[in-house]
Amino acid sequence: MIDTHAHIDDYQFDNDREEVIRRAFSGDVEKIITVGAGLGSSERAVKLANEYDNIFAVVGLHPEYFMRHMQWDETHKQKLEELARSEKVVAIGEIGLEYHSHNGEEITLAQKEFQKEGFIYQLELAKKLKLPVVIHCRGERAESGEKYREKGEAYEDVLEILEKYFGNGSSTPLMGVELPRVVFHSFGGRLDFAEKVMTRENIFFSFNGNLTYAKPSAEILEVVKIIPLEKIMLETDCPYLAPVPRRGERNEPAYVVYVRDRIAEIKSISAEKVDKITSQNAVEFFRF
Repeated sequence: MIDTHAHIDDYQFDNDREEVIRRAFSGDVEKIITVGAGLGSSERAVKLANEYDNIFAVVGLHPEYFMRHMQWDETHKQKLEELARSEKVVAIGEIGLEYHSHNGEEITLAQKEFQKEGFIYQLELAKKLKLPVVIHCRGERAESGEKYREKGEAYEDVLEILEKYFGNGSSTPLMGVELPRVVFHSFGGRLDFAEKVMTRENIFFSFNGNLTYAKPSAEILEVVKIIPLEKIMLETDCPYLAPVPRRGERNEPAYVVYVRDRIAEIKSISAEKVDKITSQNAVEFFRF
C-alpha cells in the first residue's frame, strides 16, 4: 500500500518518528508521501524524503497559511520554488481553499480572495514544473438538519479556477495546454460534485480514516461507492483522523490498512484488489 498523504514531520512524531516509519515499512506500506502545509513543514518534508528511499515529499502552502498571514512576498515564492525543484518532490500541495471556520469566526471575502491568489500562484508553479497537485478543499458546514454536509461553494470555486487557468470546462484541454493531474485529498465533498467531476481524466480522490467512523447514512459512503476504484488513492492524513479501531489515538502511516479494508467493504471487493489498484493509481499519478 501507499500512504499518499501523511504529515510525518509533525511535532507529534518528534519522539518516535523513526519507529513510526519502521513500523509502516515493516508492515504492508511500500511508500509514504509526506506533505507540507507551509514553508517550514515543506522544508522538513523534503529533508525526510532525502533520508529515506521510499519516502517522497509534496510541498506547498495550505489555504490556512494565507488566512493566518494575509501576506507573502517574493522571498516566500522563491523559497517555495526552490523546495519544489528538489529531486524527491512529487507534487505541489496541499493547496486549495478552506471555507470552514475552525474558531466560529466568519471567513471574510478578503480572506477567500487571498486564498485564491495563493492557490492560483501555486497552480502556475505546478504547471511550470510539470508536477501534479494535491488539493485541500473544505466547504462551510450546512445549517442544522444537514449537519455533516458541506456547502458546495469551495468546491465550485476550486473547479472554476482549474477550468479558467487549465481547461475549458470539459475533459478536453485547451489547445496546447495539458490539464494538471489533481487529487482532492481527504475528500469529503458532496455526491453531486463527485458525480460532476469524476469522469474527468485528470481528477482523482483520496480517502482516509473518516470513512471508518462515518455514520451509515453519511453521504461520503455513497461517494466512495460511485467513484471508480481507478480514481481512488489511500491516505492517512496522519497524525490526524485516526481510523477505527485506532480512533482517539495518534494516527500513523501503518494504519492505512484500515482505510483499504473499509473501501473494500464499501465496494464489496477484496482488500487485495483495493491495494493493487490504488497503489497503481498512486504510482501513475505521482510518477515515482
